[in-house]
Amino acid sequence: MHALAAAVVHRPVPPELRPPVGRGREAAVLMLFGQEAAHGPDVLLIQRSTRGRRHAGQPAFPGGGVDPGDGGPIGAALREATEETGLDSTGVTVLGTLPELYVSHSDNRVTPVLGWWHRPSAVHPADPAEVAAVERVPIAELVDPANRLRLRHPRGDSGPAFRVRGLLVWGFTAGILDGVLSASGLERPWDHDRVEDLPPEVIMLAARG
Repeated sequence: MHALAAAVVHRPVPPELRPPVGRGREAAVLMLFGQEAAHGPDVLLIQRSTRGRRHAGQPAFPGGGVDPGDGGPIGAALREATEETGLDSTGVTVLGTLPELYVSHSDNRVTPVLGWWHRPSAVHPADPAEVAAVERVPIAELVDPANRLRLRHPRGDSGPAFRVRGLLVWGFTAGILDGVLSASGLERPWDHDRVEDLPPEVIMLAARG
C-alpha cells in the first residue's frame, strides 16, 4: 500500500482535471483499501441515493465538502465516510493524499485521501437520504477484463467504466480507479474498444444537479 501511495501521488494530473485558479469548493473523498479473507484486497464504494441533489444514483468514494472544523481534506474524508457508511475511522491508517482534482460539474476541488483499513468495521448506508448502498468491491473484480468498458456521453467523449457488484462505476470515480490500477501495476489488459452509450436513466439522474 505504501508503494501504491508513492506511485499515485506522483502521477501527473490531466489538464482537464487541473483546478482553475480561484474557483471550486474544497472537497475530499476517501479511497479506502482493505483485505477480506474470502475475496482478497478490496476498495470501499458507495452508491448515492437517487434522491440526492448532486451525483444522484452514482457510485462513488465516500466523501464531500471540507467543513471548517475538519482541519483539511483528511479530516473531511474520514468524517464524511463515517457519516455515510458508519465506518469506524479509528481502524483506518491514512497513507497520504493524491493531487487535488477538479470536478467541473459540481465545481469541486477534490482531494483523494488514500487509506488502509487495518481494522475493518461493519459498514452500511448510514444516511439513507444520501447513500443507497455500500459495497466492498474486490480488486480482482475491478481488474477482470470482463468487467471493464468505456462509456460514451451524449456529448461525444468517453471514459473508463466498471460493472461490478451490480454497480455501473463511471465518471470521476472510475477515472480515479483506472489511474490507480494502472499506477499500481494491478491492471490487466482489457478491450479499450468496448464502448457503450451511457444509459438514459443515468444521464437523467446526472442532469439533475
